[in-house]
Amino acid sequence: MTKLRLSPLDGAHRALGAKMVEFGGWDMPVAYPTGTISEHLACRSASVVFDVSHLGTVRVEGYYAKAALQGVLTNDLNKISVGRAQYTHLLNDAGCVLDDIIVWWVSDDRFDVMPNASNTDHVLSAIGGVDVTQNRAVLAVQGPRAKELLATISENFSNVSKFQVRQINWRGAQCVVAGTGYTGEQGVEIAVPITHAIELWHEILNAGVVPAGLGARDTLRLEAGLPLHGHELSPLINPLEANLDWVISWSKETFAGRDALLKQRETGVSRHLIGITTVGRRPPRDGCDVLVGETIIGRTTSGNFSPVLEHGVAIALVNSQPAIGSAVAIDVRGTRLDGVVSSFRLLQRNSVRLKRFARAN
Repeated sequence: MTKLRLSPLDGAHRALGAKMVEFGGWDMPVAYPTGTISEHLACRSASVVFDVSHLGTVRVEGYYAKAALQGVLTNDLNKISVGRAQYTHLLNDAGCVLDDIIVWWVSDDRFDVMPNASNTDHVLSAIGGVDVTQNRAVLAVQGPRAKELLATISENFSNVSKFQVRQINWRGAQCVVAGTGYTGEQGVEIAVPITHAIELWHEILNAGVVPAGLGARDTLRLEAGLPLHGHELSPLINPLEANLDWVISWSKETFAGRDALLKQRETGVSRHLIGITTVGRRPPRDGCDVLVGETIIGRTTSGNFSPVLEHGVAIALVNSQPAIGSAVAIDVRGTRLDGVVSSFRLLQRNSVRLKRFARAN
């Protein structure tokens, strides 16, 4: 059995009584004693911190760094500039998604490329560079009060705007901070050297930020309609099927998988992702049949209970195009959950309810 990798904060999680699970080859906290729903609601109403050190960091540096990324990844770095972050994809020869990635453009000739945990080696072999994952921890501070609470630790942390990337010296440690996240809330992700990771973790908790595990991170991203690799994206699903054609810069003459994806665009896709809301508190799950009447039209890629909306939500890959508001059902282990087709951005469609929730909590 392959030994699981440990976060630099592993001891701190265990001291808090976190439940640990294997994720992408790492032993990571899925929840703390208060539970996933409590952590989820804390993120929507105030602020939480996730340890996301399991995400990779592949550093690409030098005069040809930008050109190396431009020739492989789908998005166009010319759309942004130094000090910005960009969402992009790495495709296989069939035009499907080997990984979805955030690129942090740190300085003129330095890019920190952030792949998913289990895909770091694939990304490293595709773009070159150096794997520096083991040199830092990454803390994601998210929620409507995230920046307010971070300001008590460092005004510089709180001043990082959405998709901005800044190098910030904190108590002698050179951190890289990006205005990115995976919850649908405002916040930042802080890459801190392992020498200062524990210290910063405790400072964030002392500021009133609640620790949250990967369970809440998953329900938050699902509620916000954000894709997860291995579910909504995979080596068998292309960006067009995932409604992510905006990640593709067709004006670029080359990137991995471009020819296959171009053919797919010309012929059109036969399946695509939809959002679904279900009736009642029983959660839909991934891998369940989606039906219109008695006809199976596809399968769910993700599903769970939404703590804010107080009913089930799901994303499904289907081979038809039911309109928003159309009736569907999800077969969960022989139990039929009634639902309707909904927007991916479930929280945006329920923004009034969400604002009321935040005021009440």
